Amino acid sequence: MLQAPRSFRFLALPVVCFAALLGHSGAPCCAAAGVGPVTPSHVLAVADYVQGKVCLIGTNGLIQWEHAAPQCNDLWVLPNGNLLFNTGHGVTEVTRAHEVVFRYQSTSEIYACQRLSNGNTFIGECSAGRLLEVSPRGEVVKQLRLLPEGRDGGHQYMRNARQLANGHYLVTHYGEQVVREYRPDGSVALSIPATGGPHSAARLPNGHTLITCGDQAGGSRVFEVDTTGRVVWQVQGDELPGISLKFIAGVQRLANGHTVIANWLGHGQLGKAPHLIEITPDRRVVWTFADHQNFQTISSFQILDTPADATRGEVWH
Repeated sequence: MLQAPRSFRFLALPVVCFAALLGHSGAPCCAAAGVGPVTPSHVLAVADYVQGKVCLIGTNGLIQWEHAAPQCNDLWVLPNGNLLFNTGHGVTEVTRAHEVVFRYQSTSEIYACQRLSNGNTFIGECSAGRLLEVSPRGEVVKQLRLLPEGRDGGHQYMRNARQLANGHYLVTHYGEQVVREYRPDGSVALSIPATGGPHSAARLPNGHTLITCGDQAGGSRVFEVDTTGRVVWQVQGDELPGISLKFIAGVQRLANGHTVIANWLGHGQLGKAPHLIEITPDRRVVWTFADHQNFQTISSFQILDTPADATRGEVWH
């Protein structure tokens, strides 16, 4: 059951369970042996879906900032420092001073949002099956219906969605277990099977597509396909030593080729694995984050210590 969202407040709480902190044995205190001793290496923005909040975390392991965000499943930090995120049936942008500067509300469930380079906001309405472009004033200036008007796609129809640089749309259809790239007229340009239920998809600079899957039949996994749909990289199940992948939600590919994934711990998995995992191209774990005191289900995140403009396609997330 989802907990009621808490009001925002500034916090300075110790992250009790950084997997990078070492005990006397030399093994990470919150990860099984074999994950490897490392140190926290990123400044993070994270969203906790169950607890209904978005937070900024420093490399010192402290929560630096927190704001209420009920049912948040997609999160961006914009170049001006504001945070853009979904809220169950809406999308909100707030300043670091907690001022709301953009808000869109809908009767449809919403799991996807993205700030575009023209200042508008792209929104994926799940149950309504609509892809929208919304002006800063909250007006719908463009829409693409993936479902006929009046048809309810239900809770599992759509998760993450992105507008691509070529004007196409990349959409994860969780219930149908497929990722589709749509042209502006709604025709399908590419269809990628995604057994396990796709949650997030990102188009990489080389034209490949990075996809995460949940816990439907087929199991949790993150995989990359080339322009023909051929799988060229994958991590799944219990392939990472000492780590169990539960439901892979958010993802970000870093400039060094590493992939960071959000290991969502809902559906009865609270406290049973790290929240975030950074993986090299040869499938080595370089860093994990597990703070089960302050977080329950991290669904989305953004690595903030690499210079990139989220509105210009420079954050592959």
